[in-house]
Amino acid sequence: MSLSDSLPLLAAALINEAGFGYPQGLYALIGHPVTWIGALISRLDRMLNRESAPFIVRKAAGGLALALLLAATFAISWGLTLLCRGLGPLGWLPLALVASSLIAQRSLHEHVARVAEGLERDGLKGGRMAVSMIVGRNPETLDEAGVSRAAIESLAENFSDGIVAPAFWLGVGGLPGGALYKAINTADSMIGHKTPRHLAFGWAAARLDDLVNLPASRLTALLLTAAAALDKTSDPANAWRAVRRDARHHRSPNAGWPEAAMAGALGLRLAGPRVYGEVRVDDGWMGDGRAEAEAADIRRALALYRRACLLLWGLAVAGAATALAL
Repeated sequence: MSLSDSLPLLAAALINEAGFGYPQGLYALIGHPVTWIGALISRLDRMLNRESAPFIVRKAAGGLALALLLAATFAISWGLTLLCRGLGPLGWLPLALVASSLIAQRSLHEHVARVAEGLERDGLKGGRMAVSMIVGRNPETLDEAGVSRAAIESLAENFSDGIVAPAFWLGVGGLPGGALYKAINTADSMIGHKTPRHLAFGWAAARLDDLVNLPASRLTALLLTAAAALDKTSDPANAWRAVRRDARHHRSPNAGWPEAAMAGALGLRLAGPRVYGEVRVDDGWMGDGRAEAEAADIRRALALYRRACLLLWGLAVAGAATALAL
């Protein structure tokens, strides 16, 4: 798919998803592409991941599972692209609708906003309940500042891998590019854990996810820094300082970039030591501001996120216009 096809598709998908999201009625009727991908990953995990097998065999089985997942994803997404192209000019509408399902601007905003609402309405209990829906750490270990930081960290990281990354790969490779990214990212979230069952089997998915998220994490940091320059209450210079100083100290090769940019822009300190289930994770701090975040800081982070989304739309529209003009 050429850029004159993929970039207009990206622009349409971003704007459509922000305006309408994924219809609940459609989800109830046929599910969602991510649920279909997840079902295939679960089936491959059950079929190929034998706990009695040697480590190297399980590692190879994980690579095979990933290859089968990507082959199926490419075949279906490319087939849909060809089918929609066969419909003529009207084919862009269903193609954009399918592409928009790979992006999560609206749902991310809604889930993070619920954490602020929970804190404001029901205090710590409400905040813990809402944040438990979007993070893997144990909410009972979090005070109000911890709940607020967790929500803001989730917003920053998911802006990168739930929005900017699928948008980047949609722009590069059309629907197949976006769908392949989503398959890799979903595989990492399901089997890319360092648990006894998935340490070997999920290795390929985790490493490939790190690789395909690399360009988007850097672009996300730039978008958040630029968005900070559009508002007097945010600090773009501090955002960029935090990225340059702190991003490489995050335990993830990619999450530190958006989290550091968000922390610096808002004058906060994010990440640091955290508890996932019963396991304490020692991580570097992103930013050097206040650690005592609150619901108002979640609101500020959401405002920064909305401005960064607008900048992403602008890049997509400008890219589409340029590609069509060439």
